[in-house]
Formats: sequence, C-alpha cells, structure tokens
Amino acid sequence: MKNSPLNIGIVGAGSWGTALATLLAYNDHKVTLWVYENEVLEHLLTNQENHFYLPGFLIPDSIFPTQSFAEVSQKKDLVVCAVPSHLVRKVLSKCVPFLDPQTILVSVSKGIENDTLMTISDIFKKILPKNLFSRSAFLSGPSFAKEVAHQHPTAVVVAAEDHEVAQKAQKAFAAPFFRVYTSNDVRGVELGGALKNVIAIAAGCSDGLNFGDNTRAAIITRGLAEISRLGVALGANPLTIAGLSGLGDLVLTCTGALSRNRKVGIQLGQGMSLDHIIKSSKMIAEGIKTAKSVYRLAKRHKVEMPIVEQVYRILYQNKDPRKAVSDLMGRSLRYELDTCL
Repeated sequence: MKNSPLNIGIVGAGSWGTALATLLAYNDHKVTLWVYENEVLEHLLTNQENHFYLPGFLIPDSIFPTQSFAEVSQKKDLVVCAVPSHLVRKVLSKCVPFLDPQTILVSVSKGIENDTLMTISDIFKKILPKNLFSRSAFLSGPSFAKEVAHQHPTAVVVAAEDHEVAQKAQKAFAAPFFRVYTSNDVRGVELGGALKNVIAIAAGCSDGLNFGDNTRAAIITRGLAEISRLGVALGANPLTIAGLSGLGDLVLTCTGALSRNRKVGIQLGQGMSLDHIIKSSKMIAEGIKTAKSVYRLAKRHKVEMPIVEQVYRILYQNKDPRKAVSDLMGRSLRYELDTCL
C-alpha cells in the first residue's frame, strides 16, 4: 500500500536524478525536477524524455521540469540533491533561501570535495541552517539509474542522525522494486558511496589490461579493506562498510557494464589519456575527482591505501597502469587481517 503523496523537488536531472524522479512519481508523489541544461529541459518538455542522460524512458506527467530554484525548493516535503558532488555546494546554496523549515533534504550525491576534503554531509552542515541540517539524510547503495528506471529489484540504505528523518525518507522512496533500509551511520554510508568509485577505476584498469577474474576479485577485496581503514579513521562503523553502501556498491561499480568509473578504468588500461576520456563523455565519473580527495585524506590521517594511491598516480601523474599493478603486487608480504582495519 502506497503512502500519502508528497510534494518533492529533485535538484539535478542527470541519469540518477531522472531515474529517482520516475521512481517517486511511481509512488504517486508530485515531483519538480530542476534541470541545468537548456537542451535537456526542452527535450523533457517536448518529448517527455531525458534523451541526454536516460534515453528510452517516458517521463510521467506528474514530473514538472524547471530551471527555477524557487520552484524546486519552495513548499516541498522533501528535496533531493542529485547533482555531481563537486557542484553540491554551489547549487544547493541557491536553493537554501527557498527551503521551508519542515523540508527533509536527501543527498544522493557521492563524492568528496577536492579543496576542502569535505564529505557531502560536511557541506550540508556548512551551508544549511541548523534546523535544516538536522533534517538531512543520505541515500546510497548499489543502484544503476537505468536499472531503477527499468524497475529491477534494488536495495539501498538511507542514513540520518535523526531516525525519524531516515524513516520518512525511507517511506518516500520505498517501492515494490526499490527496498530502502535505514541507518544512523551517515559517515559510513557516504564514505562507502564515494570511495568505491576510486576502487572501480582500478578494477576497470585491470579489465582494460585484459587481466581476469582473479585480479578483479583481489582489487574488490583489498579495496574494501582500504575503504574500511579510512572509514574507521573518520568515524564510520565498519559494519556499514560491509553493507549495501560499502560492499554492495563496490561490487556493482567494479563489475557492472553500466559503471562509468569502471569504464574510465578500462579506457585508461587500454592506453587512453585522461584528458581524452573526460572530453569524450557527457557523463561524469565521480571517481576521477574523488581519487584526489581520498589520496589527500589518506595522507592526512596516515591511512595506508595502496590501490587508491596507484589510481591517483595513474590519473594525475601519468603512471602506466601496468606498472601500477606491478608495484601493487611487489609490495612487502604481510599478514592479511592486520591490514583490514
């Protein structure tokens, strides 16, 4: 049985924002979708399709595209922030003056700012009034936009410091094909969602080098250990890292054909330059920017993250991916569990 319809704003009409708009419309909510690009707005209005980011899916009549921050923010029960992580501060700041005190804010962005090394919740805390920050939640987990739009069974987690806020977000998003769990570990949920993108680039490099399943499994497993180490250092619950937003999203992003971060890694492994990869795609692979932030965070907190370090060197120091693999495999031998946490 569906819950009472809500008035919801979604800030960001990329593939994920658009897929969540269709999900929330399926749940009978009224959805206002903020669109940045003029051509995307025109296509949504004339063809009821986001041809640029989520082609092939009809946008329901209950979704109202707009380029107005006031329209997407005012008198809303819930506002979803679905812009790329490096734009969260700039775009959400435009919405803040219009937000009502009772609005719940849900972030679905995954990343860490390069300059400040702030997570999305840190940014929220910085730019939101205290009462609105206390009503914020963070949704993450293994969920390709296209598969959600196809209504394939999907499970995610939404975290908030206030359990009632998490439950309200849970009820808004939950559908027969979209199962939502709650958590109070905001730090763990958002770190799992951000860091897995960097490991997925490593997994893609392995595939681009034509290595096999053994190599990919090693990257996923040791990558999870790295995510756990940094997560614990920053206050996350290691059990969260073993859950949907950590292990679940890591496996999906490292193996799935729809993974943008894995695709970037494949292209790097095949010898393409990062500049060429970025220019040839309209879609943003969050792991490219996040690698720089995570590398710096690991140094700041003295956390050993050898896979992250090699990805950083491939992306920003033009290191040969094959040499990066050789350096990882040639590290000193050690006891496994000493390096997990």
